[in-house]
Amino acid sequence: MTSDLILHYKTDPESVYNTWFIGNEARLKAFRSIRRGVKDTVEAISSNSFGNDFRGSTLEVVLNAITEQKQVFEGAAHPFYWKPKLRIPDIYENEVNKKIFGAFLHACLSATRESQVLDEMSRLADAKIKGLGPSVASIVYFLHPTFVPPFNTAILNGFNAMFGTKLKLGCWQSYLSMRETIVEANKQHQSLLSNDLGAFAGLLFELGSGRLTIAGNADVTLKILQEKAAKLAEKRHKDVIEEQREESEHTQVQHMLIRIGRALNYQVFVARNDRNRSCHGESFAQLTTPNLPNIGASSDVMDTVSLIDVIWIDAKNNKIICAFEVEKSTSIYSGMLRMKDLARSLSDQDCHFYLVAPDKREREVVAQINRPAFKGDLDFTIGYLPFNTLKQHCDSMCTLADNHEVLKKIARFEF
Repeated sequence: MTSDLILHYKTDPESVYNTWFIGNEARLKAFRSIRRGVKDTVEAISSNSFGNDFRGSTLEVVLNAITEQKQVFEGAAHPFYWKPKLRIPDIYENEVNKKIFGAFLHACLSATRESQVLDEMSRLADAKIKGLGPSVASIVYFLHPTFVPPFNTAILNGFNAMFGTKLKLGCWQSYLSMRETIVEANKQHQSLLSNDLGAFAGLLFELGSGRLTIAGNADVTLKILQEKAAKLAEKRHKDVIEEQREESEHTQVQHMLIRIGRALNYQVFVARNDRNRSCHGESFAQLTTPNLPNIGASSDVMDTVSLIDVIWIDAKNNKIICAFEVEKSTSIYSGMLRMKDLARSLSDQDCHFYLVAPDKREREVVAQINRPAFKGDLDFTIGYLPFNTLKQHCDSMCTLADNHEVLKKIARFEF
C-alpha cells in the first residue's frame, strides 16, 4: 500500500472518506444511537423478550440504524436475517446461543480495552454458533471504532487485493487475521488516516467495490475493474448530489421548527453539531440556546439527547416540551432511538415526540413507528409531521398559535 493510494482516496470528493467518514454528520450521531440499541438488545435477551425472529426485534433496529450509514454498510443486516430452512443464524430459536450472543454484546459494551474486545470475539468464534460469523464486527465497530474494523464482502475483497491474500468470507479466523493486518497497516499510515479504523475500512471498501484500483493488475482484470468503477462512480455521484439536496432540506425544516418554537415563546435547542448552521441568513447559534435543562439523566444519555435535531423547552418550568427528529432518506431508526432515550429520562414529564419526514415516506414512517421495539413502549408515543404540511402552516403557526398543542392539528398520526 502506498501513500499515493491513500491520498487519491482522500482527495476524491466522492469517495466514502469524504461522503461518509468525514463528510457525514449522521455518522457521528449514529454511534450513540446504535450503542443505545445494543443495550436494548442485551436487555431484551436478558429478560427473555427478544423473540425468535430477526423481524421486529431490537437487533433489527440496531442493524437498520447501521445500514442507514449507506455505502460501506449496505447489506449489513443480511447476515442476521432469520433463515428458517437453514436455521441460521442460530441465535433466535436456540436459547443457549441467544444468551451467548447477549453476553457477548454486554461484554463489548462494558469493555474499555482492546484486549477485552478481542477476547470476547474469540469466545464468540469458539462458540461456533451456526451462521453467526464475523459480520458481528460491523456492530462492534460502532462500540469500539478504534479497536475493530467493520466487515463485509467488499472490504474483504479490497483487503485481498491490497495485501495479495485469499481470505474467505464468513471465516472468523480470516477476520481476526485481517484485523491484525489492518491495525498494523493503519499505524504505519496513521498521519494520513485516523485512529478510527472506519477510514481504513473505507479505503478497502473502495478497492473491493472497484472505485479504486492498484497499479500492477493484469490488463484484463484492470479493464474489468475500470468498467465497474465507471458505473460505480456514476452512481456515487448521483448519491452525493441527492445527499446535498436532502441536507439542504433538512436545514430548512430545522429552521422552520426553530422559528415556530420561538414564536410560541419556547427556548429552542438545536443539535449541538448543527449549531454552526444557518438558513436564510439566520444563524442557528444566535436563534437557539446552547444548554438543555437538567433532567437527571446520565452524561451518556445527555450526550445522545443533545444530538436530537430540535427541542423546545418551557423556560418557566425548565422542562422539555417537544422533541423533533428531521429525517431524510435514511436515519429513521437512529433518530427514534435518540428520542426514546429522552423519553426514558422524562418519565415524570409530558413531552411530545415528532418525526418530521418527506410526505412520500409516510408509509415507511408509519411502518417503523409500529415496530414492536417502539410500539410496545407505552411512555413513548410519536407523531408524524410531513415536510409539506409543516411548510404550508409554518407562517400561520408563528402568527396565530399559542402553544405546542397546535402541532396536533397538523400531525398526520400520533402513535
